[in-house]
Amino acid sequence: MSSSSRRTAKVAQAVLEAVSTSILFGLKDPRVKNVTVTHVEVSRDMRNARIYISVMGDEKTQSLCVHGLKSARGFLQSKVADRLQTRYTPVLKFILEQGVKQSFQASQLIRDTLFEGDTGEEHDQECDTSVDPDSGRISTA
Repeated sequence: MSSSSRRTAKVAQAVLEAVSTSILFGLKDPRVKNVTVTHVEVSRDMRNARIYISVMGDEKTQSLCVHGLKSARGFLQSKVADRLQTRYTPVLKFILEQGVKQSFQASQLIRDTLFEGDTGEEHDQECDTSVDPDSGRISTA
């Protein structure tokens, strides 16, 4: 790993932490809720940052949240600038990621398929499954 890519990775991690903390504790916009910053990509020249987010909820909720984040971009960039203290502050671009929602829907589909037509007589115990929305892992109890 070259020093420039290591620096870019460190800047991406700092941007992720600054944006996540600011969304959680600094934003008062009621549209921005149930949002998780999944990862950040920073361009080589460090002038642009893509913020990948996941929003739990229906499409309208997701759309409102993204709109709220775009409205708060200046505030979030100022928080990033305070954290980075570099010559240029990356311009933030928010990208809605469907991965977490899709994994949740897939696990629901699997659960529905496994227990379809199950009257409970064939099985002595019923299996409870849950999905961790952050990792997408399915756990059974």
